[in-house]
Amino acid sequence: MKKVIFLVIFLMTFVGFAQENYSITSQKDRLMQYSGQWVSAMNPNTDSVAKLPEIKMSSLNNFNNHSLTVKVLQKDSSNQYNSILQEIIGYDSVTDTIFAAGHNAQGAFFTGKGSFASEKKWTMQDKDLNGNKTMKVDFNFQNYTDVILEGFDANEKSLWKTRYIKNNPKDKNIGIQLVSVHQEMLKNPEQTLIQLGRMGYSYVETFVYKNGSFYGQSPTQFKTMVEKAGMKFLGSMTFFDPEDKNDDAAIYAWWNKTIQDHKKAGVAYLSTSNSKLKGIKTIKELQEYSNYYDKVGKLCKENGLKFVYHNHADEFLKVEGVTIYDYFLQNTNPEYVYFQSDLYWMQVGGVNPVHYFKTYPKRFISWHVKDYKELGESGKIDFKDIFKYQEIAGVQYILSEVEDYSFPPLFSVGLAWEYIYYELLK
Repeated sequence: MKKVIFLVIFLMTFVGFAQENYSITSQKDRLMQYSGQWVSAMNPNTDSVAKLPEIKMSSLNNFNNHSLTVKVLQKDSSNQYNSILQEIIGYDSVTDTIFAAGHNAQGAFFTGKGSFASEKKWTMQDKDLNGNKTMKVDFNFQNYTDVILEGFDANEKSLWKTRYIKNNPKDKNIGIQLVSVHQEMLKNPEQTLIQLGRMGYSYVETFVYKNGSFYGQSPTQFKTMVEKAGMKFLGSMTFFDPEDKNDDAAIYAWWNKTIQDHKKAGVAYLSTSNSKLKGIKTIKELQEYSNYYDKVGKLCKENGLKFVYHNHADEFLKVEGVTIYDYFLQNTNPEYVYFQSDLYWMQVGGVNPVHYFKTYPKRFISWHVKDYKELGESGKIDFKDIFKYQEIAGVQYILSEVEDYSFPPLFSVGLAWEYIYYELLK
């Protein structure tokens, strides 16, 4: 089976609206900030990481976000990593506190109890099994991928201080559509991209291309910024829908410039969608669109890019008795036009996506995996079953999309990465 590339998109319905000021309010949810793979920084005053960091920490989610299994490894003089601590940290719903139990490499066991005083500040008091206080540990989250830990003795004397930087794996090639963190990208694109790279995302897709720029930067500048964050710039949603589908001069002028700009940025594909389908009344109009998409797709192919059509719910309306989506699938050239199935909008449109994958195999280069809330939370869409049909569909890029946030966007996209990595790509 071909290596599948997984792309996560979190696309807000109305991206022009400002995002709300979401927060993480419960102890249980705040604890999940500590989930992931981490490495120590060179020192507590920098977020720079050595090629062989002194400490590696794994903090993996258990039991529906109720606990984390934590393992800490330290580098020895021969650059081998040895276990120095193991513990389980969890949320206790009876006392509304955080509880821990674990032991060090010498076999000394301990328990800990504490809580978050705020979204970013967490304190745990450890005791030995005789009930004696051994150490207090403060956790200060600088952001969702950067946390400073400091241990204190009973007299509040600092014993040690370590800064951890999230370093989730990239082996499953999960990407993200930057509309998920659009406000963050507008405020500070460089730092936002750095956090996404640390979360484990391998590449990004944009939706903001305009007049040869991305977030106010040239194609090469933006490409460089993404790559410095440890990711690639692979895809871009683009929008051009001329009234006259036979106006080749206008069509080729716009798409030729768009394609050349994206080639400079190093992207692999361009995608588009159609917001005018409710106004279509005749098969002739559908054929005009099919011809237009073929024209654009052929131009993309000649320039080494793929052209992808993305659906919403309107594609499942009928025109003269024919379902629009089926018409596009049957009347566009598979050599030029690929499809990007939005699984959420397919359900809204009242169709079973698996039916399309079986009926039109190998036409679907990507999926948008989206839920009614954070990814996997509603229980209304059986993503695990749908994922069985990746090979039949022909998927190369899988995109996840969140339209209704419960938490700050950067926290939500971290949860989504974990859901895809640990639940869908086992």
